Amino acid sequence: MPPARDTRPPYQKIAAALRDLIMRGELKPGEKLASTVDFIEKHGAGSGTIQRAQGVLKEEGFLHSRSGAGVYVRDRQPFVVEAAAFIPTADGRFRYDLVAVETVTPPADIAEGLRLAPGVTAVLRRRVLLHDGLPVELSASYYPTEIAAGTSLVKSAKIRSGAPQVLADLGFPQRSFVDRISARPPTTEEVELLDLPEGTPVLRQLRVIYSDNDRPVEASVLIKGGHRFELQYRQTILI
Repeated sequence: MPPARDTRPPYQKIAAALRDLIMRGELKPGEKLASTVDFIEKHGAGSGTIQRAQGVLKEEGFLHSRSGAGVYVRDRQPFVVEAAAFIPTADGRFRYDLVAVETVTPPADIAEGLRLAPGVTAVLRRRVLLHDGLPVELSASYYPTEIAAGTSLVKSAKIRSGAPQVLADLGFPQRSFVDRISARPPTTEEVELLDLPEGTPVLRQLRVIYSDNDRPVEASVLIKGGHRFELQYRQTILI
């Protein structure tokens, strides 16, 4: 089998190389980029290609222009999210907007995670997480209808105490969870709701939460723009 070749347009290759340098910290926040002439010499590309590559990174938030002064690495870091926790909203910069609440027949991976028989329904709560007013995550949380029926989980309103407290009050405290994380191109809805730059992949986090006796009580799909997030894992090693 012949080795894979990078057939992307030159501007995408240059943008990818720059993005990698920024994410690795080789180009620091606030640092001025080399001149367009230097980029042309280094990459063997025309000025239009260089400007298009930089335009991609400007749209993603990695670069910004200063009038008459050049192009700079933007003083911005990705959101580093502990994979073991939901994003807190206590600092006031994050907020959740409720999109919809409905009773549905869940998709196959959710039904499997919740151990629901074919045709059994679940309550779906869909939300958008915003940071300083910008959409950064979509969440779709499913709860078995037999648990959620008659509770605030089925109401089209924000839950002040949060879903974990509702479940705990019902006798289903959260004890553990399992995450499956993958990356893929976004759907049209995800592009529009998250205002994703062209070509940006998303991180898909499928989380199943368990209560006592290993009973699944919630399954969520969390969609994050790949240009904004890093997932951080922490593990204690016992010897």
